[in-house]
Amino acid sequence: MEFLTDTTTIYIALAAIFGVFMAWGIGANDVANAMATSVGSKSITIKQALIIAAIFEFAGAYLAGGQVTETIRNGLVDMDAFSAKPEVLVWGMLGSLLAAGTWLLVASLRGWPVSTTHSIVGAVVGFAAVGVGVDAVNWSTVGTTAVSWVFSPMISGVLAFLIFMSLQKLVLNTKNPLQNAIKYGPFYLFMVGFVLSLLTIKKGLKHVGLHLDNGMDLVLSVVVGIMIALLGRWLISRVKFDEKVDRRSHFANVEKIFAVMMVFTASAMAFAHGSNDVANAVGPMAAVIDVAQSGVMAAKSSVPSWVLLVGAVGIVVGLATYGYKVIQTVGNKITELTPTRGFSAEISTAMTVVMASYTGIPVSTTHTLVGAILGVGFARGIAAIDLRVVGGIFMSWVVTLPAGALLSVIFFYLLRGIFV
Repeated sequence: MEFLTDTTTIYIALAAIFGVFMAWGIGANDVANAMATSVGSKSITIKQALIIAAIFEFAGAYLAGGQVTETIRNGLVDMDAFSAKPEVLVWGMLGSLLAAGTWLLVASLRGWPVSTTHSIVGAVVGFAAVGVGVDAVNWSTVGTTAVSWVFSPMISGVLAFLIFMSLQKLVLNTKNPLQNAIKYGPFYLFMVGFVLSLLTIKKGLKHVGLHLDNGMDLVLSVVVGIMIALLGRWLISRVKFDEKVDRRSHFANVEKIFAVMMVFTASAMAFAHGSNDVANAVGPMAAVIDVAQSGVMAAKSSVPSWVLLVGAVGIVVGLATYGYKVIQTVGNKITELTPTRGFSAEISTAMTVVMASYTGIPVSTTHTLVGAILGVGFARGIAAIDLRVVGGIFMSWVVTLPAGALLSVIFFYLLRGIFV
């Protein structure tokens, strides 16, 4: 393809720059969501959240992010529609990254926890429908994705409600809440380790060439779950408890235990987020690089490791520089969060998001987490929820999809005008 010979380097450079911008937006807005419950419940500091995010976001993106990257990159649009003019796909994907990144910048400045998935899906669908035609959009995939945005917060909300109710029954509303927290805490950690490792092994490790069959995946997941439970038990044994014997100090000690356990759920949440949402920046970048280097649309090709690295670094920088605004909104303003409540919200969100990554559906981590926090709030009664804050969050969600689409169309025509 002649059009690419002189512009390959420019396209790849723009893909990297716009991809970093988009990844920064994910870090400033979406990773802040992932860490908000831990920071909001005072279980970890912002600095600790950054370290956890840096490690586990990258691990999630590399080990379990391939399925969702494929959906963002090839699933939302019909690649055959661009075979005659591959440059249109390049301009569109670049415009989509710029559009989604711009909207996330606006939302982060305002402290709105919006959906990066909404932003990029709206952007990709917008440029394809306007730049090529509505037939270029895979509406069935878009429909499946849209339905998941409704069901993911409902599923995580119900899970969070049930987990918090189980904590109340087994720990908080008992005669010896501290002893029961020490007794049952490791079982909850086993659940975190088992579910996340099982889903990662089933889908993610094939991506790095490791295939486990004949029940070995279950055995390894049980082993990982037991190891995490034992590590949690050891850390709990090192907690310095308040020696007072009154019931109030018992509850304070219980919260100290769950503050330790939230380090594990924050790690799980970062891994889950990385597996699903890093694709929002990496998917369009990979599509642009594919076409820029080969001049054709490959049905399947591997994501270059440096692209994953760019996405992961951009995300961590975004969290470090601007994540605090959204952390304040989600962690402090929807409902009062304690470590037990934050633990329930995080574990249910992580499970829901990783299950979605397993199926290749790009769900909204934002929707899923807010749904979980609402579930925990409902377990305490509707009066515990600030409905005004929730209403503002819902409005920002409604605006995100059309905003991403409109900005994408504008940037698509600008880029086309520059390169034609």
